[in-house]
Amino acid sequence: MEKVKLFATWSSPFVKRIVWALKLKNVEYEIIYEDLANKSPELLKYNPIHKKVPVLVHNEIAICESLVILEYIDETWNDVCPLLPKDPLDKAKERFWAKFGDEQVLPSFFGYVMKQGKDQEESKETTLAHLKRVEQLLSEKKFLSGESFGFLDLAFGWLAENSRPLEVITGLKLLDEDSFPNLCTWKDKFLEIPAIKESWPDQETLIAKYQEIRESKGK
Repeated sequence: MEKVKLFATWSSPFVKRIVWALKLKNVEYEIIYEDLANKSPELLKYNPIHKKVPVLVHNEIAICESLVILEYIDETWNDVCPLLPKDPLDKAKERFWAKFGDEQVLPSFFGYVMKQGKDQEESKETTLAHLKRVEQLLSEKKFLSGESFGFLDLAFGWLAENSRPLEVITGLKLLDEDSFPNLCTWKDKFLEIPAIKESWPDQETLIAKYQEIRESKGK
């Protein structure tokens, strides 16, 4: 019998994409929540290089890094809900934009909303430019992966899930319908997917978490 474990923290956007993929694939798994200030021996054993979550352990074999884990899940449980396209070029494009999301969009987005004053204004232009690129990906498409959701939608799922809590604590309208109509439509469709909807964290708890982070950065 297959044994699947996921080492996680409840608020990590990188963890959430793995949770979504496992649910979409109907994979039974055990989730182990980590205290990153006091990491468990198991986490250090399974991810000795980066010592961070998520880590997927499948039959005692560890897979690290969330985008790598997504591909592993898609290829291992390939009979249900395919995430990546079969065409090599289409697959390469999704990998490229997913990496762009993690390396450029996500850090600039969170950096923008967590900063205050002059620092925030200086990061605004870069953040909006990145979001415009993602907006253009949705031109004439329902989802980032095409007519149905897939790998790239899961990779950018943090944007759909976290935009409202971050708007609440900052007072900034991050995804307005005038500037980002495609992204706003995509966000609503993405959050209505049952596996996504049932995995939503409590919004008030998430707001409190980000408020605490923002206040600590402002000290």
